Amino acid sequence: MSLPIFQSSTFEYAGEAGYHDVRYLRLSNSPNHEALHAKLAALEGGEAALVTASGMAAISASLIAFLPAGSHVIAHRSLYGGTRTFLTQELPRMGAEVTFVDADDPFAWKPALRPATRAIYVEAMTNPLLEVVDLEAAAAFARAHDLVSMIDATLATPVNYRPIEAGFDLVLHSATKYLNGHTDIVAGAVIGRAAHVERIKHLLDHLGGSLDPHACFLLHRGLKTLALRLRRQNESAFALASALERHPAVAKVNYAGLESHPRHARARRYFAGTGGLLSFEPRGGPAAAEALMKRLELAVVAPSLGGPETLVTRPVTTSHRGLTPEERRELGISDALVRVSVGLEAAEDLIADFAKAL
Repeated sequence: MSLPIFQSSTFEYAGEAGYHDVRYLRLSNSPNHEALHAKLAALEGGEAALVTASGMAAISASLIAFLPAGSHVIAHRSLYGGTRTFLTQELPRMGAEVTFVDADDPFAWKPALRPATRAIYVEAMTNPLLEVVDLEAAAAFARAHDLVSMIDATLATPVNYRPIEAGFDLVLHSATKYLNGHTDIVAGAVIGRAAHVERIKHLLDHLGGSLDPHACFLLHRGLKTLALRLRRQNESAFALASALERHPAVAKVNYAGLESHPRHARARRYFAGTGGLLSFEPRGGPAAAEALMKRLELAVVAPSLGGPETLVTRPVTTSHRGLTPEERRELGISDALVRVSVGLEAAEDLIADFAKAL
Protein backbone atom coordinates (compact mmCIF):
# COMPACT_ATOMS: atom_id res chain seq x y z
CA MET A 1 0.00 0.00 0.00
CA SER A 2 3.03 2.25 0.38
CA LEU A 3 5.56 2.42 -2.45
CA PRO A 4 8.97 1.08 -1.29
CA ILE A 5 12.09 3.21 -1.66
CA PHE A 6 14.41 1.58 -4.20
CA GLN A 7 17.59 3.18 -2.83
CA SER A 8 19.86 2.05 -5.64
CA SER A 9 21.70 4.00 -8.30
CA THR A 10 22.49 0.91 -10.38
CA PHE A 11 20.48 -2.02 -11.74
CA GLU A 12 21.46 -5.25 -13.45
CA TYR A 13 21.74 -4.95 -17.21
CA ALA A 14 18.83 -6.71 -18.90
CA GLY A 15 19.66 -6.33 -22.57
CA GLU A 16 18.25 -2.82 -23.10
CA ALA A 17 18.67 -1.74 -26.71
CA GLY A 18 19.53 1.97 -26.28
CA TYR A 19 21.42 4.26 -23.92
CA HIS A 20 18.29 6.04 -22.69
CA ASP A 21 16.67 2.71 -21.77
CA VAL A 22 19.45 1.34 -19.58
CA ARG A 23 18.12 1.21 -16.03
CA TYR A 24 20.18 3.76 -14.11
CA LEU A 25 19.09 6.36 -11.58
CA ARG A 26 20.24 9.39 -13.57
CA LEU A 27 18.08 8.20 -16.47
CA SER A 28 14.91 8.62 -14.37
CA ASN A 29 13.77 5.01 -14.84
CA SER A 30 13.99 3.41 -11.42
CA PRO A 31 10.85 1.70 -10.08
CA ASN A 32 10.17 4.83 -8.00
CA HIS A 33 10.32 7.03 -11.09
CA GLU A 34 8.13 4.72 -13.15
CA ALA A 35 5.42 4.60 -10.47
CA LEU A 36 5.38 8.41 -10.28
CA HIS A 37 5.32 8.82 -14.05
CA ALA A 38 2.29 6.58 -14.37
CA LYS A 39 0.45 8.34 -11.55
CA LEU A 40 1.15 11.87 -12.83
CA ALA A 41 0.18 10.97 -16.39
CA ALA A 42 -3.12 9.58 -15.10
CA LEU A 43 -3.79 12.65 -12.93
CA GLU A 44 -3.30 15.08 -15.82
CA GLY A 45 -4.74 12.87 -18.56
CA GLY A 46 -1.42 12.83 -20.43
CA GLU A 47 0.25 10.10 -22.44
CA ALA A 48 3.47 10.24 -20.42
CA ALA A 49 5.17 12.05 -17.55
CA LEU A 50 8.63 12.80 -16.25
CA VAL A 51 9.75 13.90 -12.79
CA THR A 52 12.77 16.15 -12.35
CA ALA A 53 15.01 17.44 -9.58
CA SER A 54 13.13 20.76 -9.32
CA GLY A 55 10.43 22.83 -10.95
CA MET A 56 13.07 24.89 -12.73
CA ALA A 57 14.69 21.68 -14.01
CA ALA A 58 11.34 20.78 -15.58
CA ILE A 59 10.87 24.27 -17.04
CA SER A 60 14.40 24.75 -18.35
CA ALA A 61 14.70 21.24 -19.83
CA SER A 62 11.34 21.62 -21.58
CA LEU A 63 12.27 24.98 -23.09
CA ILE A 64 15.75 23.90 -24.16
CA ALA A 65 14.41 20.69 -25.73
CA PHE A 66 12.18 22.61 -28.14
CA LEU A 67 14.19 25.80 -28.65
CA PRO A 68 17.42 25.17 -30.58
CA ALA A 69 19.75 27.97 -31.59
CA GLY A 70 17.98 30.39 -33.91
CA SER A 71 14.50 29.58 -32.61
CA HIS A 72 11.95 31.78 -30.86
CA VAL A 73 9.34 31.41 -28.10
CA ILE A 74 6.37 33.65 -27.27
CA ALA A 75 5.55 33.91 -23.56
CA HIS A 76 3.12 35.71 -21.34
CA ARG A 77 4.80 38.73 -19.76
CA SER A 78 3.82 38.06 -16.12
CA LEU A 79 5.67 34.85 -15.33
CA TYR A 80 7.31 33.49 -12.21
CA GLY A 81 10.55 35.40 -11.67
CA GLY A 82 12.83 32.39 -12.15
CA THR A 83 11.18 31.48 -15.44
CA ARG A 84 11.32 35.04 -16.75
CA THR A 85 15.00 35.34 -15.80
CA PHE A 86 15.77 32.04 -17.56
CA LEU A 87 14.01 33.27 -20.69
CA THR A 88 15.73 36.65 -20.72
CA GLN A 89 19.22 35.72 -19.50
CA GLU A 90 19.98 32.04 -20.09
CA LEU A 91 18.01 31.26 -23.26
CA PRO A 92 19.75 33.98 -25.33
CA ARG A 93 23.13 32.43 -24.41
CA MET A 94 21.92 29.33 -26.26
CA GLY A 95 20.93 31.32 -29.33
CA ALA A 96 17.16 31.39 -28.82
CA GLU A 97 14.95 34.44 -28.35
CA VAL A 98 11.77 35.29 -26.45
CA THR A 99 9.00 37.82 -27.06
CA PHE A 100 6.69 38.67 -24.18
CA VAL A 101 3.04 39.43 -24.89
CA ASP A 102 -0.06 40.25 -22.92
CA ALA A 103 -1.77 36.85 -23.08
CA ASP A 104 -4.93 38.38 -21.66
CA ASP A 105 -5.46 39.78 -25.16
CA PRO A 106 -6.34 36.95 -27.59
CA PHE A 107 -5.05 39.06 -30.49
CA ALA A 108 -1.62 39.68 -28.92
CA TRP A 109 -0.09 36.38 -30.07
CA LYS A 110 -0.17 36.79 -33.84
CA PRO A 111 1.93 39.99 -34.14
CA ALA A 112 4.70 38.25 -32.18
CA LEU A 113 4.77 35.20 -34.46
CA ARG A 114 7.94 34.64 -36.50
CA PRO A 115 9.06 31.92 -38.90
CA ALA A 116 11.45 30.78 -36.16
CA THR A 117 8.74 30.53 -33.46
CA ARG A 118 8.57 27.02 -32.04
CA ALA A 119 6.60 27.29 -28.78
CA ILE A 120 4.39 29.39 -26.54
CA TYR A 121 4.57 29.54 -22.74
CA VAL A 122 1.93 30.62 -20.20
CA GLU A 123 0.92 30.00 -16.60
CA ALA A 124 -2.52 28.79 -15.52
CA MET A 125 -2.54 31.46 -12.81
CA THR A 126 0.34 33.86 -12.42
CA ASN A 127 2.51 34.24 -9.36
CA PRO A 128 2.13 36.56 -7.43
CA LEU A 129 -0.68 38.64 -9.01
CA LEU A 130 -3.02 35.70 -9.72
CA GLU A 131 -3.80 36.81 -13.26
CA VAL A 132 -5.93 34.46 -15.34
CA VAL A 133 -5.07 34.98 -18.98
CA ASP A 134 -7.05 33.79 -22.01
CA LEU A 135 -5.85 30.19 -21.90
CA GLU A 136 -8.32 29.03 -24.54
CA ALA A 137 -6.94 31.56 -27.04
CA ALA A 138 -3.35 30.58 -26.21
CA ALA A 139 -3.95 26.87 -26.80
CA ALA A 140 -5.92 27.55 -29.98
CA PHE A 141 -3.18 29.84 -31.34
CA ALA A 142 -0.53 27.18 -30.75
CA ARG A 143 -2.59 24.51 -32.51
CA ALA A 144 -3.31 26.79 -35.47
CA HIS A 145 0.39 27.53 -36.00
CA ASP A 146 1.82 24.10 -35.12
CA LEU A 147 3.62 25.36 -32.01
CA VAL A 148 4.35 23.42 -28.84
CA SER A 149 2.15 24.86 -26.11
CA MET A 150 3.59 24.79 -22.59
CA ILE A 151 1.72 25.74 -19.43
CA ASP A 152 2.98 25.98 -15.88
CA ALA A 153 0.01 24.68 -13.88
CA THR A 154 1.71 24.68 -10.48
CA LEU A 155 -0.85 26.97 -8.83
CA ALA A 156 -3.86 25.22 -10.35
CA THR A 157 -2.89 21.53 -10.02
CA PRO A 158 -4.93 18.85 -11.80
CA VAL A 159 -7.54 19.22 -9.05
CA ASN A 160 -8.52 22.71 -10.22
CA TYR A 161 -7.58 22.68 -13.93
CA ARG A 162 -6.82 20.12 -16.65
CA PRO A 163 -4.66 21.82 -19.32
CA ILE A 164 -4.33 18.80 -21.62
CA GLU A 165 -8.11 18.60 -21.93
CA ALA A 166 -8.01 22.32 -22.80
CA GLY A 167 -5.60 21.62 -25.68
CA PHE A 168 -2.12 22.22 -24.22
CA ASP A 169 0.73 19.92 -25.24
CA LEU A 170 2.88 20.03 -22.10
CA VAL A 171 1.94 20.68 -18.47
CA LEU A 172 4.74 21.73 -16.11
CA HIS A 173 4.75 21.71 -12.32
CA SER A 174 6.97 22.69 -9.50
CA ALA A 175 6.06 19.51 -7.60
CA THR A 176 7.76 21.10 -4.60
CA LYS A 177 4.50 22.95 -4.09
CA TYR A 178 0.97 21.49 -4.08
CA LEU A 179 1.68 18.11 -5.69
CA ASN A 180 3.92 17.13 -2.78
CA GLY A 181 2.30 19.51 -0.31
CA HIS A 182 4.48 18.88 2.75
CA THR A 183 7.36 21.40 2.45
CA ASP A 184 9.98 18.67 2.55
CA ILE A 185 11.27 18.09 -1.00
CA VAL A 186 12.15 19.97 -4.17
CA ALA A 187 10.88 18.36 -7.40
CA GLY A 188 9.40 19.10 -10.80
CA ALA A 189 7.20 17.36 -13.34
CA VAL A 190 6.40 17.42 -17.07
CA ILE A 191 3.29 15.72 -18.44
CA GLY A 192 1.93 15.55 -21.98
CA ARG A 193 2.41 13.88 -25.34
CA ALA A 194 4.65 10.82 -25.16
CA ALA A 195 6.95 11.97 -27.96
CA HIS A 196 7.39 15.40 -26.36
CA VAL A 197 8.08 13.95 -22.91
CA GLU A 198 10.59 11.47 -24.37
CA ARG A 199 12.44 14.32 -26.08
CA ILE A 200 12.71 16.20 -22.77
CA LYS A 201 13.71 13.02 -20.94
CA HIS A 202 16.59 12.37 -23.35
CA LEU A 203 17.86 15.91 -22.78
CA LEU A 204 17.48 15.58 -19.01
CA ASP A 205 19.49 12.33 -19.13
CA HIS A 206 22.46 14.46 -20.21
CA LEU A 207 21.73 17.48 -18.01
CA GLY A 208 21.46 15.21 -14.96
CA GLY A 209 18.46 16.78 -13.22
CA SER A 210 16.96 13.50 -11.99
CA LEU A 211 14.97 13.06 -8.78
CA ASP A 212 16.39 10.80 -6.07
CA PRO A 213 14.41 7.72 -4.91
CA HIS A 214 13.54 9.06 -1.47
CA ALA A 215 12.15 12.28 -2.94
CA CYS A 216 10.17 10.16 -5.42
CA PHE A 217 8.72 8.24 -2.48
CA LEU A 218 7.75 11.46 -0.67
CA LEU A 219 6.13 12.94 -3.79
CA HIS A 220 4.22 9.70 -4.39
CA ARG A 221 3.00 9.89 -0.77
CA GLY A 222 2.05 13.57 -1.07
CA LEU A 223 -0.09 12.97 -4.15
CA LYS A 224 -2.40 10.71 -2.12
CA THR A 225 -3.81 13.70 -0.24
CA LEU A 226 -3.68 16.25 -3.07
CA ALA A 227 -7.44 16.51 -3.62
CA LEU A 228 -8.20 16.81 0.10
CA ARG A 229 -5.54 19.46 0.66
CA LEU A 230 -6.49 21.53 -2.39
CA ARG A 231 -10.17 21.63 -1.56
CA ARG A 232 -9.36 22.86 1.95
CA GLN A 233 -6.93 25.45 0.60
CA ASN A 234 -9.44 26.62 -2.03
CA GLU A 235 -11.98 27.27 0.73
CA SER A 236 -9.58 28.86 3.23
CA ALA A 237 -7.90 31.13 0.67
CA PHE A 238 -11.29 32.42 -0.46
CA ALA A 239 -12.32 33.08 3.14
CA LEU A 240 -9.07 34.91 3.92
CA ALA A 241 -9.14 36.91 0.67
CA SER A 242 -12.72 37.98 1.39
CA ALA A 243 -11.81 39.09 4.92
CA LEU A 244 -8.76 41.01 3.69
CA GLU A 245 -10.80 42.74 0.99
CA ARG A 246 -13.19 44.03 3.65
CA HIS A 247 -10.42 45.27 5.97
CA PRO A 248 -9.87 49.05 5.97
CA ALA A 249 -6.08 48.65 6.24
CA VAL A 250 -5.89 46.73 2.93
CA ALA A 251 -5.69 48.65 -0.34
CA LYS A 252 -6.01 45.76 -2.81
CA VAL A 253 -6.44 41.96 -2.87
CA ASN A 254 -5.51 39.70 -5.79
CA TYR A 255 -7.50 36.45 -5.81
CA ALA A 256 -9.45 35.08 -8.75
CA GLY A 257 -12.18 33.72 -6.51
CA LEU A 258 -13.29 37.25 -5.59
CA GLU A 259 -15.94 38.93 -7.72
CA SER A 260 -13.74 42.05 -7.71
CA HIS A 261 -11.04 40.18 -9.66
CA PRO A 262 -11.03 41.45 -13.27
CA ARG A 263 -11.08 37.87 -14.63
CA HIS A 264 -13.37 36.29 -12.03
CA ALA A 265 -15.87 35.06 -14.63
CA ARG A 266 -13.08 33.51 -16.70
CA ALA A 267 -11.64 31.79 -13.62
CA ARG A 268 -15.03 30.33 -12.76
CA ARG A 269 -15.30 29.00 -16.32
CA TYR A 270 -11.82 27.43 -16.35
CA PHE A 271 -11.21 26.24 -12.79
CA ALA A 272 -12.90 23.91 -10.31
CA GLY A 273 -11.35 26.08 -7.57
CA THR A 274 -9.17 29.18 -7.46
CA GLY A 275 -6.36 27.79 -5.35
CA GLY A 276 -4.52 28.48 -2.15
CA LEU A 277 -2.41 31.49 -3.20
CA LEU A 278 -3.38 35.15 -2.90
CA SER A 279 -1.62 38.48 -2.65
CA PHE A 280 -2.54 41.88 -1.24
CA GLU A 281 -1.19 45.36 -0.60
CA PRO A 282 -1.63 46.87 2.86
CA ARG A 283 -2.08 50.61 3.09
CA GLY A 284 1.15 52.31 4.11
CA GLY A 285 3.58 50.87 1.58
CA PRO A 286 6.58 48.55 2.11
CA ALA A 287 7.05 49.60 5.75
CA ALA A 288 3.49 48.57 6.55
CA ALA A 289 4.00 45.26 4.74
CA GLU A 290 7.12 44.50 6.78
CA ALA A 291 5.42 45.47 10.04
CA LEU A 292 2.44 43.28 9.19
CA MET A 293 4.58 40.21 8.51
CA LYS A 294 6.50 40.63 11.77
CA ARG A 295 3.25 40.73 13.75
CA LEU A 296 1.78 37.54 12.29
CA GLU A 297 1.83 34.57 14.68
CA LEU A 298 0.39 31.63 12.70
CA ALA A 299 1.71 32.59 9.28
CA VAL A 300 5.45 32.16 8.78
CA VAL A 301 7.62 34.57 6.76
CA ALA A 302 9.24 32.25 4.21
CA PRO A 303 9.46 31.71 0.44
CA SER A 304 7.77 28.88 -1.48
CA LEU A 305 4.13 27.83 -1.34
CA GLY A 306 1.72 24.91 -1.41
CA GLY A 307 2.57 23.28 1.93
CA PRO A 308 0.46 22.68 5.05
CA GLU A 309 1.77 25.87 6.69
CA THR A 310 0.60 29.36 5.77
CA LEU A 311 3.58 31.30 4.41
CA VAL A 312 3.94 35.00 3.63
CA THR A 313 6.60 36.81 1.66
CA ARG A 314 7.21 39.99 -0.27
CA PRO A 315 7.94 38.93 -3.88
CA VAL A 316 10.30 41.88 -4.23
CA THR A 317 12.62 40.12 -1.75
CA THR A 318 12.19 36.51 -2.98
CA SER A 319 10.54 35.17 -6.15
CA HIS A 320 10.97 38.37 -8.21
CA ARG A 321 14.16 39.72 -6.68
CA GLY A 322 16.06 38.90 -9.89
CA LEU A 323 13.98 41.40 -11.86
CA THR A 324 14.90 45.06 -12.08
CA PRO A 325 12.68 47.61 -10.30
CA GLU A 326 11.53 48.78 -13.73
CA GLU A 327 10.53 45.26 -14.75
CA ARG A 328 8.59 44.76 -11.51
CA ARG A 329 6.77 48.06 -11.95
CA GLU A 330 5.89 47.13 -15.53
CA LEU A 331 4.39 43.85 -14.29
CA GLY A 332 2.47 45.56 -11.47
CA ILE A 333 4.49 44.00 -8.63
CA SER A 334 4.86 46.72 -6.02
CA ASP A 335 7.36 46.75 -3.16
CA ALA A 336 4.41 46.58 -0.73
CA LEU A 337 2.88 43.45 -2.26
CA VAL A 338 2.50 40.58 0.21
CA ARG A 339 2.01 37.06 -1.13
CA VAL A 340 0.17 34.53 1.03
CA SER A 341 0.29 30.78 0.55
CA VAL A 342 -2.65 29.53 2.59
CA GLY A 343 -2.01 26.29 4.44
CA LEU A 344 -4.23 23.83 6.26
CA GLU A 345 -4.85 25.79 9.46
CA ALA A 346 -8.42 26.65 10.40
CA ALA A 347 -9.58 29.55 8.23
CA GLU A 348 -11.04 31.43 11.20
CA ASP A 349 -7.67 31.27 12.98
CA LEU A 350 -5.86 32.65 9.93
CA ILE A 351 -8.37 35.45 9.53
CA ALA A 352 -7.94 36.38 13.19
CA ASP A 353 -4.14 36.31 12.86
CA PHE A 354 -4.14 38.66 9.86
CA ALA A 355 -6.76 40.94 11.41
CA LYS A 356 -4.66 41.31 14.55
CA ALA A 357 -1.49 41.96 12.56
CA LEU A 358 -3.23 44.56 10.41
